[in-house]
Amino acid sequence: MIHSSSSHFVLGIDISKKKFDVALLLPNGKRKNKVFQNTPPGFNTLIQWLHKWDVQSLHACMEATNIYGNALAEFLYDEGFDVSVINPARIKGFAQSELLRTKTDAQDASLIARFCQAMQPSLWQPEPVSIRQLKAMVKRLDALIGMQQQEVNRLDVAESVIQTEIQSHIEQLNLRIQQLRQDIRSHIDNDPDLKHQNDLLLSIPGIGEKTIACLLAHFHTITRFDQAKKLAAFCGVTPRERQSGNMTGHARMSKTGSAHLRKALFFPAMVALRYNPVLIQLNQRLTAKGKPKMLIIGAAMRKLVHIIYGVLKNNTPFNPNLIAENP
Repeated sequence: MIHSSSSHFVLGIDISKKKFDVALLLPNGKRKNKVFQNTPPGFNTLIQWLHKWDVQSLHACMEATNIYGNALAEFLYDEGFDVSVINPARIKGFAQSELLRTKTDAQDASLIARFCQAMQPSLWQPEPVSIRQLKAMVKRLDALIGMQQQEVNRLDVAESVIQTEIQSHIEQLNLRIQQLRQDIRSHIDNDPDLKHQNDLLLSIPGIGEKTIACLLAHFHTITRFDQAKKLAAFCGVTPRERQSGNMTGHARMSKTGSAHLRKALFFPAMVALRYNPVLIQLNQRLTAKGKPKMLIIGAAMRKLVHIIYGVLKNNTPFNPNLIAENP
């Protein structure tokens, strides 16, 4: 399919688990609203409805709020339409500029359509199948580990009559976790691009196999970031200074990006502070300035993201002599 950046029709989509509201902006300036089921049959009904209005080219926009829109975005892309998946913060800012106060699903769809028409956001492309599969396995692994930890916590306070059953469940979960980790390892090894990126990341002191799977699942499109600091913002590890009037507080981590990535980077950053020569210097410098421990860990996470960016972007193993001292 050929995807163009100019479309006469614009479709704003407000999506939820079971349905999605659309607002179609026609070339004559009129708007048409409709609701569809968030299912494959609902997608086909949408196409039939678009044909009713003689839609040949279309720019569809939706918010990047949850997983509920993935299937529809891929469907519209496969149909040959332009698709944009937008940061909700941009839509919120656009709504504030229009001084909107009321909020319904239909109005949200219309707002997204107007944003799409006015701002012409960049076009979205679906992830490779190998990345979608890796993300699914990493997400499932994280869920199993969480379930196992819950059972361990229950075991500590459980009545003796159910301790054996809980222990058995913990052992079953442990086996499933081990098997899934092996599956993830095989998935990476069997994909040449993932295997190459895996080997590059392993060259960074502090980064281990357990962390790499999560990084590969989220950093596969690293080329879309033209600067390391933009990747750091995507991860939510950039500093945000608190200021009110004449009072300025300590800078804290923004935490506006991916919580999953921040979690994945936390312990590697702590390890890197001990074993990575670049982060050892960072630790010494910030400690000498009297910086608190958590601020140093945050700076280490940010520096680690910069290192990861350089290694993957330049397609070269880690070399401490090529890394600038400042995070």
